[in-house]
Amino acid sequence: MKAYEIHEFGIENLKLVDRPEPVADKGEVVVRFKAMSLNFRDLMIVDGAYNPRLKMPVVPLSDGAGIVDSVGSGVTKWKVGDHVMPIFCQRWFEGSSTDEKRKTALGGSPEWDGVLRESGTFSQDSLVAIPQYLSFEEAATFPCAGLTAWNALVTSGALKAGETVLTLGTGGVSVFAAQIAKIHGARVIGTTSSDEKAARLRSLGVGDVVNYREHENWDKAVVELNGGGVDHVVEVGGSGTLSRSINAVRTSGHIAVIGAVAEPGSIDPIPILMRSIRLQGIFTGSRDQLVAVLKAFELAQAVPVIDRIFSFDDARDAMSYMKNGSHFGKVVISVK
Repeated sequence: MKAYEIHEFGIENLKLVDRPEPVADKGEVVVRFKAMSLNFRDLMIVDGAYNPRLKMPVVPLSDGAGIVDSVGSGVTKWKVGDHVMPIFCQRWFEGSSTDEKRKTALGGSPEWDGVLRESGTFSQDSLVAIPQYLSFEEAATFPCAGLTAWNALVTSGALKAGETVLTLGTGGVSVFAAQIAKIHGARVIGTTSSDEKAARLRSLGVGDVVNYREHENWDKAVVELNGGGVDHVVEVGGSGTLSRSINAVRTSGHIAVIGAVAEPGSIDPIPILMRSIRLQGIFTGSRDQLVAVLKAFELAQAVPVIDRIFSFDDARDAMSYMKNGSHFGKVVISVK
């Protein structure tokens, strides 16, 4: 079985190795992967920014989709040939996050090797079914980005029809958030860096788009568009953009804090206090939430947005492509 391992930090240092074929133990399932997708977290892990003291070797990537290749004794939930995907945190099935659940995230430690490999073993409880209408490449985009956007807006944000959602940029979580907002009958305002990406956002139903390269004070532009501020912000920039997100949200509004891709900045807590703004940190979500977002997309017959698909042999190129930041939606690796 082929697998990529981190032995030293850096995309160029990812090592393609041969590993023994996995064998299912009691209650386990062997999944043969057909596709996997990239998240910004994966780049941070590979580059050493996520955990500089990472124990190695470790297989990176959290999001994959494939076919059940074999099952161990006692497995009742799956059979050979089923189309499945592993959940992001292998022991987070329901309820709120805990430190113990969070530590079972795939691709972040040797104990919880990721999915950048041809196959792997998983507990039968740590898999969900892929809806029939989705391809493996499409399904592989959900376990982190789709789930995180769902948690941000629906589980934690209690999104309602008629509310307004602000998304930042055109990465995987932001594009998923726009789709989820539209499925729920919400209005979406997006920010992006180019007219080309703005047109693609509008094709997804985003009503208004602000080019932040043309409008440095994009927060003011958002308030003008919505007349008083948005109900929800899906904040992926971190401290570098959070102050503007605070300006853009309405009094008593909700900001889901997810990422930290922008340059660092300072935050004034006074507007948060005075305007009763709710900041909610989001670390992906549970198996139950993943099932919910998949069901919502299936009912709407909506498909995730894939920017580009790379081959398994070109996994390093896929990471380099995502790192340059020009993608729209998800970057996927296909295993043939």
